[in-house]
Amino acid sequence: MKRIILITGGQRSGKSAYAERRALALSPNPVYMATAHIWDDDFALRVKRHQERRGPEWTNIEEERQLSRHDVSGRVVLVDCVTLWLTNFLNLTPDPSPKGEGSEVPINVDRILSEAKREFDAFTQYEATFIFVTNEIGLGGVSENALQRRFADLQGWMNQYIASKADEVVMMVSGLEWKLKG
Repeated sequence: MKRIILITGGQRSGKSAYAERRALALSPNPVYMATAHIWDDDFALRVKRHQERRGPEWTNIEEERQLSRHDVSGRVVLVDCVTLWLTNFLNLTPDPSPKGEGSEVPINVDRILSEAKREFDAFTQYEATFIFVTNEIGLGGVSENALQRRFADLQGWMNQYIASKADEVVMMVSGLEWKLKG
């Protein structure tokens, strides 16, 4: 039976650790699908800490963008995280429109959102239990940076889309779970 669980919250709220505990409670050998693109040494260290926290019972898959090319039928799969996954779409999807006066940010949020939704739907077609970790970046102030504002819009709309499809939504606050749906 297909099931979608969305775990959201702020940075360092305990999302990943909670998601890992949930996955292990549901399966002795869950799949960990990491979406991160490693940009620098600091981020590489964060990824290493996440990997060390997980044991040999995990099947690890590194996938920056095309989640659906991995058949996860019958598995419990943890996708960590939607925010980094969307960042990969942002960085790999140039806006073909001309850049001129008034063209504040060279990204097409609508096109990226449509592509991400299509990929999400293709991936979640499998009969599996999906646990998605995402960041709730819209809780802070409005950025002065146009690119950050556009990304916050993209992230918020994708989070809403996943939440609408999810059977369960949990928000993490200070390491504590707050059940929003399901």
